[in-house]
Amino acid sequence: MTRIPADDRITEPEAPTWRLGETPWQTIAPAAGPGMRVIIDNDFSGDPDDLYQLVHHLLSPGVDIRLIVASHLRADDPFDPSGRSAENAERVVRDLFGRMGLTSTEVIRRGSDAPLLDRTTPRPAPAVDAIIAEAMRDDDTPLFYVAGGGLTDLASALLVEPAIAARMTLVWIGGEEHEGLAVPPPGAMATEYNLLIDVVAGQVVFGDSALPIWQIPRDVYRQCLVSDAELRRRVATAGALGRHLYGEIAAVVAMAGSFLGGVAETYALGDSPLVLLTALRSLFEPDPSSSRYVVRPTPALDDTGSYVAVAGARPMRVYTQVDTRLMFEDLYLKLAEFAEWRAAGAGTAS
Repeated sequence: MTRIPADDRITEPEAPTWRLGETPWQTIAPAAGPGMRVIIDNDFSGDPDDLYQLVHHLLSPGVDIRLIVASHLRADDPFDPSGRSAENAERVVRDLFGRMGLTSTEVIRRGSDAPLLDRTTPRPAPAVDAIIAEAMRDDDTPLFYVAGGGLTDLASALLVEPAIAARMTLVWIGGEEHEGLAVPPPGAMATEYNLLIDVVAGQVVFGDSALPIWQIPRDVYRQCLVSDAELRRRVATAGALGRHLYGEIAAVVAMAGSFLGGVAETYALGDSPLVLLTALRSLFEPDPSSSRYVVRPTPALDDTGSYVAVAGARPMRVYTQVDTRLMFEDLYLKLAEFAEWRAAGAGTAS
């Protein structure tokens, strides 16, 4: 599990600070502003792949991050069975901001600590109000809701204000394989991990709303493997932030290896396509053009999370392949560039 900080981290006084919209680590400043707004939603007290996604997004000037939703895990999740996983997720994000010297904490909002009870009753949370406010704001810049966990807070926002469905696109890491495109992995969970956090919320988003969806199902997010050698040489060497990120993965591997029959030399950074499909789109005819998808009618979901065909349903993108080279090389270079800037700033201040 991601290690929960005991207290909100205080930025080191000698380290340089910055705010969202600034990129002081870039020697050549971006020529233009961001091309889209982004709401980030993830279960940050769980699998630490979400920390990699969040850092990568924060270091990407192509997106305007308007909101970060700290969402919950299921109550019996071994990563965080505390019953306070949304609260813990918020603490993790605030700690990460402190480690990065990022002072824009006003974008962080806590989601519900529990899933939906039914398909008509929202779960109130500060994040729900903030999602609605951003979606309904008078701004023509495209808005993407990028989610790497459950969909409770998004579903609640849709139940409170259905009009937001026409004002943004969901990019979601989750859901099982689609028939004819892929098969489940050996020993697969009966309900895919992220969907299992709140199946009812998935039913609301897929079957009860008009929200456009770009889905990265289980077979595709499992493609996002990095080797331990990559993490040791390209992440752990990138300053204090890189060492922290590597340490979070190393802790999970050490814990899991004891009961999975040995340590694997790879780890799936399965939330990273959220960055690839938003920040790393093409310049001309903007789109995530180096990844592949098919267009299918949006299915409904049954109570196990399996797909149910719906005649005349709205179309959705189902990604079948993601450009891992672009995605991970961009992450490694941004981490290195950021570490160099932080080290130089700390040296100057001292």
